Amino acid sequence: MQRALFIKIAIIFAVMAGIGIALTMVQGTVNERSAFHDEAVRSIAADSVGAQAVAGPVLVLPYVEEYDERVETDTAAGRKSGTEHRSEERRQFVFPDLLKAAGSMDTDQRYRGLHRVLVFSGAYAFRGEFVLPGTAAIAPRHPDGRIRLGQPFVALGIGDVRGIRNAPSLVFGERTLNFEQGSGLAALTAGVHANVELDQVREPRRVAFAFDLNLDGIERQAFVPIARANEFRLRSNWPHPQFAGRFLPAPRERRIGPDGFAAAWLVSSLATAAQREFVAAENAPPKDGLHPASLESFSIGFIEPVNIYTLADRATKYGLMFVALTFAAFFVFEILKRLPIHPVQYALVGLALTLFFLLLLSLSEHVRFGVSYLAAAGACIALITYYLRFVLGGWWRALGFGAALATLYGALYGLLISENNALVLGSLLLFAVLAAVMVATRKIDWYRIGKDSE
Repeated sequence: MQRALFIKIAIIFAVMAGIGIALTMVQGTVNERSAFHDEAVRSIAADSVGAQAVAGPVLVLPYVEEYDERVETDTAAGRKSGTEHRSEERRQFVFPDLLKAAGSMDTDQRYRGLHRVLVFSGAYAFRGEFVLPGTAAIAPRHPDGRIRLGQPFVALGIGDVRGIRNAPSLVFGERTLNFEQGSGLAALTAGVHANVELDQVREPRRVAFAFDLNLDGIERQAFVPIARANEFRLRSNWPHPQFAGRFLPAPRERRIGPDGFAAAWLVSSLATAAQREFVAAENAPPKDGLHPASLESFSIGFIEPVNIYTLADRATKYGLMFVALTFAAFFVFEILKRLPIHPVQYALVGLALTLFFLLLLSLSEHVRFGVSYLAAAGACIALITYYLRFVLGGWWRALGFGAALATLYGALYGLLISENNALVLGSLLLFAVLAAVMVATRKIDWYRIGKDSE
């Protein structure tokens, strides 16, 4: 390879490496702004309420088993036998046989500076029934054990009780009971509970229950299907839900449109380990408690349709490809038209391409991403086209490069908004560019390039 050509290619790669450093700095700015947004979410959650989850209701039957245990002790006179009175506190959990919940969630927005956070207000009506085993079904674990019943209660675990907007009451059978602070549980400590009269649970029977719950939260609402048969029907005015967790809505019970969504979850206890996880957590509670969403659950996320920081980060990752394609086009132009382009001119155009990504990030924090992309791309294309008018010696050549850049920016936008097809679109774009370069340089005698410079 001729010496002059080798030096020019080395200089171009050096300039490209410098542009790569600038792109890395831009990507660092994107990550920093994304961290600021996450901090805004945490700040609002700390000041008001966080992501929500509901587990229950569960009927808790506390009891004490008393028994006498035979013990032997060593004395000066020899081994002596006797009995000691012992007692153990236990709980029996009765899960609903049927749990139905219907509710709506209206969304709103809160701001921390430039950062927007989605909040929601949920209004839920819970209905169902317990199949009570009766207190006589509580069997002692020791042969001579005696059962002494405690205060039964219905527990409801809630992720963040600060979001409760009403004073809910529980209709249990024929009686109306007031919920009190604290779940009364060992693991799911956050929540509410309602004390039940002992005569209501003494005999085996079916007991219907009902309560209404108004609950605010941020970005996500989760429910634990704790009953034998669970049916949740939820709707919202938010048109971009994210269904997550262990269970998705029933396929024929889901509708998403511009006016919001409506979905239903039908979950059997045969399909979930929520009851076993609940009992295991209560028997061996974690030191810092357990969030209801840690159990098998499903959730609805209220997400922005376009996460500007994710898209800006993805766009920046294509930045070096943009620069490489532009520099390759310049180099081919130099060879075909024998019009030398100075490395400084390479660098200035590369910096203009890099500035696009910073403009995109800053503008998208104020206006919609699509508008921001169009404004940033338009500004950079106009600047580069105007500059190339003098570098390439004519408007037609500059406009040709400007049209090519516009095509690249359009292709990048397609990559960003079509995440599922990003690989195939990127592959087709690179193939098209390579094909164009090969066609344009098919008649070049590379051995003769640069001989006049030697």
